[in-house]
Amino acid sequence: MRIMAQLAMVMNLDKCIGCHTCSVTCKQAWTNRSGMEYVWFNNVETRPGQGYPRRYEDQERWRGGWTLDRRGRLRPRAGGRVRKLLTLFSNPLLPNIRDYYEPWTYDYETLTTAPLDDDIPVARPYSLISGRPMKVEWSANWDDDLGGGPALAARDPVVEKISDTVRLDYERAFMFYLPRICEHCLNPTCVASCPSGAIYKRAEDGIVLVDQDQCRGWRMCVTGCPYKKIYFNHRTGKAEKCTFCYPRVEVGLPTVCSETCVGRLRYIGVLLYDADKVTEAASAEDDRDLYEAQLGLFLDPADPRVREAARRDGVPDAWVEAARRSPVHTLISRYRVALPLHPEYRTMPMVWYVPPLSPVVEALRDSGHDGEDARNLFGAIDTLRIPAEYLAELFTAGDTAPVIGVLRKLAAMRSYMRDKNLGGPTDVGKAIDVGMSSADLEGMYRLLALAKYEERYVIPTQARAEAAALEETVCPVDYGDHDEGNGPFGESSGRVGPASVESFHALRERQTSGALTDPSDRRGRVNLLNWDGKGRPDGLFPPGPEEDG
Repeated sequence: MRIMAQLAMVMNLDKCIGCHTCSVTCKQAWTNRSGMEYVWFNNVETRPGQGYPRRYEDQERWRGGWTLDRRGRLRPRAGGRVRKLLTLFSNPLLPNIRDYYEPWTYDYETLTTAPLDDDIPVARPYSLISGRPMKVEWSANWDDDLGGGPALAARDPVVEKISDTVRLDYERAFMFYLPRICEHCLNPTCVASCPSGAIYKRAEDGIVLVDQDQCRGWRMCVTGCPYKKIYFNHRTGKAEKCTFCYPRVEVGLPTVCSETCVGRLRYIGVLLYDADKVTEAASAEDDRDLYEAQLGLFLDPADPRVREAARRDGVPDAWVEAARRSPVHTLISRYRVALPLHPEYRTMPMVWYVPPLSPVVEALRDSGHDGEDARNLFGAIDTLRIPAEYLAELFTAGDTAPVIGVLRKLAAMRSYMRDKNLGGPTDVGKAIDVGMSSADLEGMYRLLALAKYEERYVIPTQARAEAAALEETVCPVDYGDHDEGNGPFGESSGRVGPASVESFHALRERQTSGALTDPSDRRGRVNLLNWDGKGRPDGLFPPGPEEDG
């Protein structure tokens, strides 16, 4: 047994309202520069729908992830070394810009300079790639608000698999939101697919990154990733992907998408796992066994033997303690209400999801029944408006039993806590019926509904020296010398000016402090846009000990 630690995320889909705040803030922080106009490290998909890029889940076409050969050994679905060598200069298994979308802007100058007239001026869309006028026909979330409709939902690869179960008529229409980032897998195909070895998985926290100096732009990683969360920057000729906001997590801050999430649906924590068993777990013969196989990799950080073995294998005590308090471990392994996204890809994903239950509650309430009564909920789970078969194809390779088990636990929690909060008698039998105790239901309710900032994000810090080296960051990707202004790839494709940013340590101080800033105190209100990066303006950094005195 060789114990390693991994930062992981859980998202509670019951709380996602599809506001896209996470997507916008991620883009502003990480992909707001030339060559990345079409890229969304974090995107929120409306399901059912085709996703982004279009139909990325169709692995018969894109050949992402792993498969088992005749001897039961893992191999990339896109082929081994010989196939990669033969297609090195012409890889046919790549989404093109139409599968993503052609980014655009609008001719805002027409609006701002048009003379006063009886006619209202119109801002035409212009391509950010060619600079020419274009017609907007597809984007990163074209399915938004059309989920469940036959126009787009019928093209959902998951719907195609269970077309006999899902009905796309108006009376049975359903939709929910699915936020997606890179899965930072335990068994990432992108790492195995890269001919130049530029993609690597950090040993200290499991984050998968791209070495920009090593990348040669072969784009095999884009093919290998079944979630299509690696993107090619045509301006730099390099691959780029979600970094799990590593400069933030190294000082104990959550990712930008988690920090800004309106619904507070994201949880970040540490999981301990047995690295020696990853290949064995990913090689399970039946796709439906992969969920349990991955669950078996995770170790109990409260077990003294596990803690001792972790120390032996070099896992810091702070990380072992963080794993013990981890909300991710609690939701995945203790309560078992979080599920992996497409385990059948055999990458062992580390971003898990609590499936949505709200629609069944609303459906029962609208039909005149008590939507929170456990008996009604348990009876309705088999006839959910969101079919259990659909959720199973997303999270358990088509096995409905674990999905129904999770939904029953969520239903029992709601019913039990309603009885308790209304002052009525609590029925312990509701917990027993789903294999839990009343304390478990109350603990799960607190974590999913009431958890504070420090309970949702339990992130151990890295070495202080390493974090300090990352305090002042600029865009790590360059593309040579170009003039300011518009570049050869259309409007806004010129050089992005370097900008000094706030120290991540200072950011952590402010975001985790309970103190409020007086509006009249200018020291706490620094305009970074007017700061030239020189000196220490008042209020930019937390006061030192000598200033406090």
